[in-house]
Amino acid sequence: MANGGPNMGDMFKKMMDMQQKMSQAQEELGKKTVTAEAGGGMVKVTANGNQKITAIEIEPDAVDPDDIELLEDLVIAGVNKALEEASEMAQQEMKNSMGGMLPPGMDLGQLGL
Repeated sequence: MANGGPNMGDMFKKMMDMQQKMSQAQEELGKKTVTAEAGGGMVKVTANGNQKITAIEIEPDAVDPDDIELLEDLVIAGVNKALEEASEMAQQEMKNSMGGMLPPGMDLGQLGL
């Protein structure tokens, strides 16, 4: 008699539940945002929990036609900082929502999060 093991159905259900929870968590992350500043607030970049840039604000004083490089550097710095903060927020949110379902010691980094 072929038997896939006594917990095969339970394991499959847990995997499906986990996948659904991850999907819901990612949807929620899309609604949460972080805003990072560069150049003392001259450039503000907002990113959501899915690490997509949703807004960039540039103070008029930051726009100097003779020094476009500075503005470009501020935008890059702001974008990188916002993405980094969004990534940290996403990891924390996923840990919070998935914490009870993951085996002890499992790192979310292994799941590509």
